[in-house]
Formats: sequence, C-alpha cells, structure tokens
Amino acid sequence: MSRILLADDSPHAQRMGELILREEGYEVVTVTDGATVLVRLRDFDPDLILVDVAMPTKSGYEICEFVKNSLQHTHTRVVLLAGAQEAVDEPEARRVHSDGVLKKPFEASAVLQTVKPLLEAAAAARVGQVPGLPSATGAEPGRAELVRAAVTIALDAVLPNLIEEITQKVLIVLDTKNA
Repeated sequence: MSRILLADDSPHAQRMGELILREEGYEVVTVTDGATVLVRLRDFDPDLILVDVAMPTKSGYEICEFVKNSLQHTHTRVVLLAGAQEAVDEPEARRVHSDGVLKKPFEASAVLQTVKPLLEAAAAARVGQVPGLPSATGAEPGRAELVRAAVTIALDAVLPNLIEEITQKVLIVLDTKNA
C-alpha cells in the first residue's frame, strides 16, 4: 500500500485530502507543521508528501528541498500545495525539485491525476527500478523490496551505536591534538 504524508495547517484541507486519498486505498498520515514532517519522515517513510507551501516552522519549499537532498528518501515524491489565493513561487518550486503543485480546495480528480503517477514512480524507485522497465537486477520487485527492508532494519539497529563510537574516537583524537 502506498504511503502519503499530508502536511497542511488547515484542518479542512487535511480532512478533504485524507478523504480523497483513503477512498483510493492509500495509507495517509496528516501533520500540521514542518517540524513534524521531519519527525514523521523517519518513522512513516512516505512514498509521497503533499505539503503546503506556507507551513508553520518549515515551509513546503524547505521540506521539499530537505527530502530531495536526503539519501534516505530518494524514492519519495513531493507535491507542493497552495490555496486558491496563494501564489506559488514557480522558480523556487523548480529549484527545490518539486514533483508537482496542487491548488486547494482539493478537487478529487486533480489530486488523483497528480498522485497516481508519482506513487508508481516512487514504488519503482523503492526497488531500484525505472518505471516501465524491468528490474536491473533481474530479481522480482517483491524480493528486492524485502532485501532492502532487511538491510534498512539492520542498519537502523547498528547506526546509532556506530555514530556514537565514531564520535567518541574523533573526540579522543581532537583532545589529543589540543593537549
């Protein structure tokens, strides 16, 4: 099931977007500010983020730029949201590599027309495929996805200890040089 993170500080936009997306069978998590988006990225790992350009704490542009520069979220697509009377900074949207723009209030057909191809591309990117092409490894996508998940779980388990160990060694070296 595709996972969508809907980030908007408008309760009405959240309800409408969530209703449209859940009716299509997507798993949807909603948040109201940019800082929470960054937290939920780690535990929800969305395929698509729909994010308002004018969010508290971090703008949609900032979120998009963060996701597009993150090695952990290379599969994640980002669509910027803007109110009907809200201007979208098109040069900024291109600079942060937004995958699209949707206007609010949401129209179900426009939302689905935008998200479906992006979710297909995200699913293909999760397993290292280019949409429409067979897997480069020759492995069936389900198997590659399971292996990638197992590797991710293993790395998540050891990474905090590894970071702490490396940090301590660097501090020892720095203390030795300063003494």
